[in-house]
Amino acid sequence: MARIAPAFARIETRQNAKRLTQAMMAHLERRNCWTLAEHAGETGPWRFQHLLSRARWDDARIRSETRAWASEHLSTGAGPRVLAVDETGDLKKGTATVGVQRQYSGTAGRIENCQLAVYLALAAAGGHAAVDVRLYMPKAWTDDPARCAAAGVPEQVGFATKPRLAGDMIEAALDAGIGADFAVGDEAYGINPELRRQLQRRRLSYVLAVACTTPVTVAAGKTTAAATLEQAGVAWQNRSTGNDAKGLRRYDWAWIDLVGEGEGHAHLLARRNRRTGELAYYLTWTAAPVPLQTLVTVAGMRWRIEETFQGAKELAGLDEHQVRTWTSWHRWITLAMLAYAFLAVARARETDSQAADMIPLTCNEIRHLLISAIAPDLDWLHRLRWSTWRRHHQATAKRLHYQRQLALAA
Repeated sequence: MARIAPAFARIETRQNAKRLTQAMMAHLERRNCWTLAEHAGETGPWRFQHLLSRARWDDARIRSETRAWASEHLSTGAGPRVLAVDETGDLKKGTATVGVQRQYSGTAGRIENCQLAVYLALAAAGGHAAVDVRLYMPKAWTDDPARCAAAGVPEQVGFATKPRLAGDMIEAALDAGIGADFAVGDEAYGINPELRRQLQRRRLSYVLAVACTTPVTVAAGKTTAAATLEQAGVAWQNRSTGNDAKGLRRYDWAWIDLVGEGEGHAHLLARRNRRTGELAYYLTWTAAPVPLQTLVTVAGMRWRIEETFQGAKELAGLDEHQVRTWTSWHRWITLAMLAYAFLAVARARETDSQAADMIPLTCNEIRHLLISAIAPDLDWLHRLRWSTWRRHHQATAKRLHYQRQLALAA
């Protein structure tokens, strides 16, 4: 916490942020200010609610420090350093929560009432962690100043596409001196020519997934990714993208030179599943020539951001926020990102010194050991007081809700 201490106006605020962050890593069925405050030994949720909504502290500075700290500790060792972009959705009810609307959520796999946020994750040999985030604000929000004001959205926030948000985060990371060799993303980012040009201007190589219908240009002319592959009669090579829980991830790979993608070395990279024959396509660009295996390895690292989402949600409650305003949302997400980055860095450090006869520690095991060491020793009277307060509060809320419904009916 010493590194991020200057982000807090008061020591009490910093201490509350530390307590909340620790509680977010606890083994709880649900994480909200009530359950976290009870776990932390508080007499009520008010300190944590105040911390998220009204206290004076700079969450943007903490995200910046988290990004730098994670880069320092995860970017060690051999192998490419990758900046991965992707969005994730959190299902919500109602219309008042900042950024919410009916839209497609890849997390749910369908159109739902949800928030969407674009994340930037750093993946390297040492591990992976989310290092920046941008909340996606639909036009229905940015075109409604009164609605934005009610949710505390700053006046300067305007509409921006998800690729634009991703590009802004990558620019900020590079400007901050974060070392990276490649950028990766799925089709939503790969098909965006402006994002690709932006990466080329920054001389950041990329491996971006694209659809089979994406137009590409080869020496013979312009065509689609799938047609180019069929017409070229390419030679497939069996390569591994790396290890996972089931062993080496092996696929057939082929690549074709492209033209018209700016100065540098551009390729259409294709991946074929040897068992199903399913094909996937990538546009790649590098400032200098690189071997096929490097591009294959980087393509496989795109899934690190999915693993980051899964870990941050499970271990730090990234998606369990029950807040509505711009400030509260960013503060919850910032502390969840900080918590998971701490686990990822601790795992990287322990892996370096791991004994040969033991499997490496996982983030989940580190979380378990940490919470076991710092868990408060609470007696049953504390639990009883919380049960009484919670049931009293719920009864009051129920009574007021019924009164409001009767007033509306009248």
